[in-house]
Amino acid sequence: MDLVLNYVDDNFFTPYVYPTTWPEDEPFRQIISLLIVTNLGALVLYLLFGTLSYYLVFDHSLKQHPQFLENQVQREIKYALQSLPWISIPTVALFFAEVRGYSRLYDNIEDSPYGWLGVILSMLSFLFFTDMCIYWIHRFLHHKLVYKRLHKPHHRWKVATPFASHAFHPVDGFLQSIPYHIYPFLFPLHKVTYLGLYIAVNVWTISIHDGDYRVPDFLKHIINGSAHHTDHHLYFDYNYGQYFTLWDKIGGSYKSPSSFEGKGPHDYLKKLKSGELASIKNDNHADVVSRDSPKNK
Repeated sequence: MDLVLNYVDDNFFTPYVYPTTWPEDEPFRQIISLLIVTNLGALVLYLLFGTLSYYLVFDHSLKQHPQFLENQVQREIKYALQSLPWISIPTVALFFAEVRGYSRLYDNIEDSPYGWLGVILSMLSFLFFTDMCIYWIHRFLHHKLVYKRLHKPHHRWKVATPFASHAFHPVDGFLQSIPYHIYPFLFPLHKVTYLGLYIAVNVWTISIHDGDYRVPDFLKHIINGSAHHTDHHLYFDYNYGQYFTLWDKIGGSYKSPSSFEGKGPHDYLKKLKSGELASIKNDNHADVVSRDSPKNK
């Protein structure tokens, strides 16, 4: 994060915002700057990539699904925008520790223990480490003692859009981001690589809420994509992983996506439009009328 902070200092804060007598490396100034940069960065990532995904990738026919809420898109955006500033507070504390030199981030490839190979290996280990940690954090958030308080707000979006990606309770959102932040305190990582990975995982979080279930056949049961995460929202106890299905398979929570088996939201809509579900809906309505009749009260 110091790369971003230095760039913003050089090109904006120092010449136009702060007094020239206020040193760039003064801790209080760094905290204020990090709060501004983190909040603006989060908004740009969320709104830019969420909007691109919503208009270019998301299948708008899913808005006809019975479990798609009224004004859902606006509600997702509103909830995310209310949560992001609160999530930024503990996030900035960790960024501040990085800027002050307490992490194992390094500037030059020559500083990598194994050169370019070390950079590549660190990218892979970052993905597998964070995937493992997020799996268990996410699964913990589904425990009955914490679910209603923290994670339930995110599950109100049964058929999600890309804008649901960051619509978390602030504590929930921060807990699931912790693995990204603690990795560079535990393992060496190139600063530019870390910045790229941080952006990439935010884009990935948007992508698994985009309703586009297309995946190459050989990756369908390896990559935890949008189809897997849609079933997580619909069926609750499955597919907690972030990028891969590995930990779901180890933890016994893997579910083959219903969309891959012709039973997903799109398939439901096709049947609904063709009238195949009309008799089911009529039967359910008759049951409700029967239960509510005066004879049964």
